[in-house]
Amino acid sequence: MSNYDVVIIGGGPAGLTSGLYSARAGLKTLLLERGMYGGQIVNAHKVENYPGFPDGISGYELVSLIHEQATKYGLEIINAEATDIKPGKFHNIVTADSSFEAKTIIIAAGSEYTKLGAPGEAKYAGRGVSYCATCDGAFFKDMEIAVVGGGDTAITDALELTQYASKISVIHRRDQLRASQILQERAFAQPKLQFIWNTVVEEINGEATVKELKLKNVKTSEISSLPVAGVFVAIGVNPNSQYFASAVKVDEAGHIIVDQSMATLIPGIYAIGDIRKNSARQVATAVGDGATAAIAAFKYIKEQS
Repeated sequence: MSNYDVVIIGGGPAGLTSGLYSARAGLKTLLLERGMYGGQIVNAHKVENYPGFPDGISGYELVSLIHEQATKYGLEIINAEATDIKPGKFHNIVTADSSFEAKTIIIAAGSEYTKLGAPGEAKYAGRGVSYCATCDGAFFKDMEIAVVGGGDTAITDALELTQYASKISVIHRRDQLRASQILQERAFAQPKLQFIWNTVVEEINGEATVKELKLKNVKTSEISSLPVAGVFVAIGVNPNSQYFASAVKVDEAGHIIVDQSMATLIPGIYAIGDIRKNSARQVATAVGDGATAAIAAFKYIKEQS
């Protein structure tokens, strides 16, 4: 069993930033990533709202630069999935093949957007299919687009997208919205929004980018076509907290509850980025979370020594 000052679970921008700060502070730091480092941002063709890049930068290039900077200062990275954590004087992190002990743990396992599961969704991800209105809305200026969903997130996204798109079709599988009343009132008063009820997306078609949605009415089974330049999917977000929920406190949706220093209720365990409660789910705030948790972990370790 290997011992570390800090073990970070997850290699997205939040986790890599924690690794950078921890390693640079002289802490023996390990990052566990189950797949390719970078998280969801690697799928972004261009990130235009991250400070310091006025012409934008691809998600892959951005996380590659953070990775290079973090490993330069000694961050160790192992390709493995953490399947359990056991709090104690020294916290234990379990993977399929081994286990690690650490004075502190920073959970940065992220979240996954709920997918439609429709043909063409994966093919056109980043080429017209988006899960983040704040990230990608500006790419659809004066274009006709669609938003799928009927909850607060979907309607908030649709309203935000009105500053860019010329027309937005809100597609919802039910005959009424689930969003809060105030959001519904704003949405119904917005002339750029049209609502397509009792409908699901059957298929996403296009050429180099999205051109059309094939829709199905769930009551009549009627199939129709909707020409759009893009579709924003807002039907839910699932935090990857299933392996940690027994050790730390989570809310009803599974997001880990933390304080302003990113600390959970277990001393020495922190949670950052999309997996924490009330995350803004932006790369800039994820990086801020990562720095905050690393600084808090450093202070905690010094206080315990």
